Amino acid sequence: MSKIKVCYHGNCFDGVSSAAVFSKFYKERIHPGWEFVYQPVVHRAGALFDDGLFDGDENAIVDFKYSNSPKLTWWFDHHKSAFLSPEDEAHFKADTSGRKFLDADYKSCTRFIADTGQRKFGFDAAPMSALIHWANKIDGALYENAAEPVEMKADAFKLALVIENERDQKLIEHIIRDLQTKSLSEVAQSPYIVERIEPLYKRHLRSMEIIKQTARVAGPVVFFDVVGHDMEGYNKFVPYYLHPEVTYSVSVSLSSFRSKVSVGSNPWAPRPRTHDLAAICERYGGGGHAVVAAISLAPEELETARKIAAEIVEELQR
Repeated sequence: MSKIKVCYHGNCFDGVSSAAVFSKFYKERIHPGWEFVYQPVVHRAGALFDDGLFDGDENAIVDFKYSNSPKLTWWFDHHKSAFLSPEDEAHFKADTSGRKFLDADYKSCTRFIADTGQRKFGFDAAPMSALIHWANKIDGALYENAAEPVEMKADAFKLALVIENERDQKLIEHIIRDLQTKSLSEVAQSPYIVERIEPLYKRHLRSMEIIKQTARVAGPVVFFDVVGHDMEGYNKFVPYYLHPEVTYSVSVSLSSFRSKVSVGSNPWAPRPRTHDLAAICERYGGGGHAVVAAISLAPEELETARKIAAEIVEELQR
């Protein structure tokens, strides 16, 4: 059986949703009988794509940076920082396959895939409308206030909590496959999801307390360093829930595979954002969106990450 490899942004609600929508589109409009293999990809120091990653008969990347590999046959992304180099951007612009797409105006890659699939290939995305709506809302931070994503009352937030924290990729693959045939609420209320929510929510509450204890406010910026607290993943709206007066947040975290500087902006800030966060992070080898971005370095470069974070805090204060 022929195989398509789908590489998606790992531990990301939009990344998982993009994989599900792309898979359903591909099954219905491209090759109905093909086998699907899923692979998460994450931002890290050094090469983002391992040798041998693209080992399918066709290979796709969704919600993640571009690769100039001749084996890449499908690509969808919505990030402003979509390319690792000017050469990659030129390679994309020269592509004539009609199967590689970028639009940074989209709030989510999930909606971008659904709309592009419908417009160019006749895909009917209506059965996945709830998933598309929530991926757009979550990735675009289209909330009324910080309490909505922090207090997590909707089913979508509970499912996102599992996706963002679960390290068992077989379970994430289970979610991707379920989202193609079941509603978002049905998946969120599945026993294998429900049993994981309570301990993760308790961890979420602990992370809120750690941020509260470690955060310091400097003008329009709140900064916190959570190294040593096992907080590679935390709810990015907690800083604004605790400090609604700030415009920006900057944090440093550490995991087994990277030192990370996260930079975000408060959608409800009393003072408007005046900096392009993707442009700032690109100067240090990172990227993202104008409103939220990040930088990944090697784990042993923690002190460099801290130095970069301090420089960004100083820049955002100006």
